[in-house]
Amino acid sequence: MEQRITGSTVLLGLFGSPVKHSVSPMMHNLSFKALGLDYAYLAFEVGSGEVPQAIAALKAFRMRGANVTMPCKTAVVPLMDRLTPAAQMVGAVNTIINDEGILTGHITDGEGYLRSLREEGFEISGKKVVLLGAGGAATAICAQAALDGAAQITVFNRNEERARNMVSRIEGKTNCTLEVFPLNDREALKYSLDKSELLINATQVGMKPMEGQSPIPDQSFLHRELFVSDVIYQPRETLLLQMAKETGCRTMNGLGMVLYQGAASFEKWTGKPMPVELVKKALFPEK
Repeated sequence: MEQRITGSTVLLGLFGSPVKHSVSPMMHNLSFKALGLDYAYLAFEVGSGEVPQAIAALKAFRMRGANVTMPCKTAVVPLMDRLTPAAQMVGAVNTIINDEGILTGHITDGEGYLRSLREEGFEISGKKVVLLGAGGAATAICAQAALDGAAQITVFNRNEERARNMVSRIEGKTNCTLEVFPLNDREALKYSLDKSELLINATQVGMKPMEGQSPIPDQSFLHRELFVSDVIYQPRETLLLQMAKETGCRTMNGLGMVLYQGAASFEKWTGKPMPVELVKKALFPEK
């Protein structure tokens, strides 16, 4: 790393807390080195109350941009000069592009998820989707899926009001039809899944401390034509994905979303595609 830092090295970074264990510096610096780019990526511990100072520093140091993680993803929004349509819908930013002092806020989580779907041969356009959850990942995926042409997204969440608030930010801004039901409405869930082509679990059910649990009641809610995806990647195969495989469904875990949301940021900053196969081997050597 030290040998390739020059007087013209372009600085990028990660703002958030905690960031000590983030894989983003490894992912991006490995890619810079592989492509011979004079960039460097560092992690900066930034609390939500320190966001204005961090954004001022980004401008003062003429950084090309930054990734933003919790708890700063919403705090940076009012400090942006521009927001992409997805970032406006989600109300959060995870990638900042600095064009000579003009800051544009992007949200690449949904982009990463949709790209990972395409890599698995599934196109969202015109499809009916069941989305479980209404948190940050669910909101980003819902917004991007609607922007990318999903015909209908039916959201199920334990807190129905939260889901309705999420949908209200997206509704009417695309041609996608959105519906909301409580997660415990089994009749509505079974009916929606029977009519849908994609199930997305964006809840934490299936990861610790809920490992071994499923967000759907049982395997009878699935059908062979349903593509079943989980944003969870630890464990690699959740109970939901095990049930789906037993049913004969195509499945996908959250590894691709992690990889491709970073790749989307990389490409926006550098104008070059991230060497994803190289990064994939470094991030997930056991896959």
